[in-house]
Amino acid sequence: MSEVEYTPAPDFPFADALGRPGVSAIALDDDGNIPNNVLPLLVYQSAFDLDALRRESATLVQEIFRANNWVGSWVNGVFSYHHYHSTAHEVLGCFSGSATVQFGGPSGVEVTVNTGDVIVIPAGVAHKNLGCSGDFGVVGAYPPGQQTDLLAGRACERPRADENIARVPLPATDPVFGGDGPLLREWHG
Repeated sequence: MSEVEYTPAPDFPFADALGRPGVSAIALDDDGNIPNNVLPLLVYQSAFDLDALRRESATLVQEIFRANNWVGSWVNGVFSYHHYHSTAHEVLGCFSGSATVQFGGPSGVEVTVNTGDVIVIPAGVAHKNLGCSGDFGVVGAYPPGQQTDLLAGRACERPRADENIARVPLPATDPVFGGDGPLLREWHG
């Protein structure tokens, strides 16, 4: 796991709603049932300062994702079973509460997600809500043109899931920082 602090440019749109996140990149290996991905899971701790603009937090997170060309947003939580998407990368922005989410399948890593945190999940990486506060909520979104499937790590899903994951294009932008962000450094090299 690598970690770096990221500071947006002062003229960046929504700069007043962004924190100075510590960004961690976590590598997750194929466990036999869950394919995961060669791309690392990205955890942006305190990416959003949601009190900055005094607006509805879920709406603000959706606007930031949309401004950075991550679309198809929804508002909900995280399923309480291991699941992954073989046809799309996904971003989750926590706008309320907290949760412990396991990434990578049953032997994966547990990450505490708090209000203001963002998680970028590569296609193929499983995620499961292990427990959360009553007010836990996230906004999810995807790069343009990517539609999700819902897989659970059953043997019958592979090798088709592996083929799908290999075809998912890299996002052109970071969901929080746009054209200059941690995703571009970590995933594009």
